Amino acid sequence: MSMGVGCSNLSLSLSVLPLKTATTSRSERYTNPFSSFPLQYHRSRHTSFTMSLSSSSSISSPLAAWRPGGSDQLLSDEFLDKVMNDALIWSALHGLVVGDRSNSRSGKVPGVGMVHAPFSLTPTPVPTSYWRQACELAPLFNELVDRVSLDAEFLQNSLSRTKKVDEFTGRLLEIHLKMLSLNKKEEIRLGLHRSDYMIDSETDMLYQIELNTISSSFSGLGSLVAELHRNLLGHYGKDLGLDFRNVPENPAGNQFAGSLAKAWSEYNDSSSVVMVVVQDEERNMYDQYWLSTVLKDKHGVASIRKTLAEIDAQGHVLPNGTLVVDGHSIAVVYFRAGYTPNDYPSEMEWRARLLIEGSIAVKCPSIAYHLVGTKKIQQELAKPDILERFIENKDQLATLRKCFAGLWSLDNEEIVRTAIDKPELYVLKPQREGGGNNIYGTDVRETLKKLRNEGNDGLAAYILMQRIFPKDSLSYLIRDGISHTEKTISELGIYGAYLRNKDKVIVNEQSGYLMRTKVSSSNEGGVAAGFAVLDSVYLT
Repeated sequence: MSMGVGCSNLSLSLSVLPLKTATTSRSERYTNPFSSFPLQYHRSRHTSFTMSLSSSSSISSPLAAWRPGGSDQLLSDEFLDKVMNDALIWSALHGLVVGDRSNSRSGKVPGVGMVHAPFSLTPTPVPTSYWRQACELAPLFNELVDRVSLDAEFLQNSLSRTKKVDEFTGRLLEIHLKMLSLNKKEEIRLGLHRSDYMIDSETDMLYQIELNTISSSFSGLGSLVAELHRNLLGHYGKDLGLDFRNVPENPAGNQFAGSLAKAWSEYNDSSSVVMVVVQDEERNMYDQYWLSTVLKDKHGVASIRKTLAEIDAQGHVLPNGTLVVDGHSIAVVYFRAGYTPNDYPSEMEWRARLLIEGSIAVKCPSIAYHLVGTKKIQQELAKPDILERFIENKDQLATLRKCFAGLWSLDNEEIVRTAIDKPELYVLKPQREGGGNNIYGTDVRETLKKLRNEGNDGLAAYILMQRIFPKDSLSYLIRDGISHTEKTISELGIYGAYLRNKDKVIVNEQSGYLMRTKVSSSNEGGVAAGFAVLDSVYLT
């Protein structure tokens, strides 16, 4: 099986860093406007952290891990300022930007209130063996999503208890059931997915955190961060002891746009357009505009942006099934909204989702693909003998199972008792996307006790997952033009694209990657939600 773009083995180059012995400096408390957690704003960018040499199996900072003996030395202020200044200029010139939360128009009007996206100053090391493993998994998960989506009985039965206590999941299942009653077939199926992983320091295993099947964001800006890091290492690599060739090129934006274009082509109507479903306020619009721009400039495919409310007001379906919105025939509906209950504040939005689903437009994702990405389905697929329902090849089964962390339903009383006794070893996950929803630490115990005492089906709204403990290290996080020296951990996301027309698989590939790095004291990892920064991979 092909490793996908950027999955080759690369060498490591070492040299001397321009270092300065770490000291404790005066600092003041700084509340970052992009983040929900406070950071230390170091005036002279020194820190009193003591760094240790990380093992080759961890995801850690190159500046922390590759010094002889793991010395407690940092980059000199002068050198750090120089690299950071170049990085900020590059970001502004190349569109590595997001909307500024302090500007009320930044989420509505392009070009107004832009600031650089938060990023790590240097890439994060990933051992090549784990990188290859993650890349190899992408086509397998793509195919798995498609096969599970066709098993309506499995989806409905697996989520039957969840829908009783989770209205959002229940409404999605209603649309799914409505399509089944109409015998609605999705002949052209497009999936733009992202599977997220961490390396567990306890087991040295690469574990899947979750599989995203709707609105897999940052393919555009993530590609830019890899370019930024390759550029910086091209200029400063000898000083840093890093080789820019070890940062894999990241074609995520181009490949996702290419898959959208191929889906448009399969629809076979040259007058039609791609419709991007967006939130009313979207400060991450530039990540989305990267795809739209590539669609137009490289593939000659026009796109429009509409909220669900606008689709309800301006859309209708012709007798032949064609979806028309604001006078445009829609070939592909690409959801960058619709993954959270907040996107459905009224019945207008639900009518729009049903209207889309009932049309012949290609949906990315379809309602079935959306359901496959729920936490509950992830947990069901990890049960013994369930994967065999969808995958026959024994090698593929073993490859998939190897990355599964412990996942449990809360109807397992024994595991509930264990989690109450040792809550630090588990994460409690609701059926939600978008960051900021998971429950950790002592809150796991209190939530489980509360749900159990209530004695209803409330437990069915959650799954329990083994907590992964990646090794932390020191990183330079750049937010709002300020360098924050923090202990961090990272999460590797691998994008996958899948396009099928009836029995013909047109695309099934790994489509680039997303690295996110966050302060190790933060439980959540979403960039758009304000918990992490964008990063890239450095192969070791």
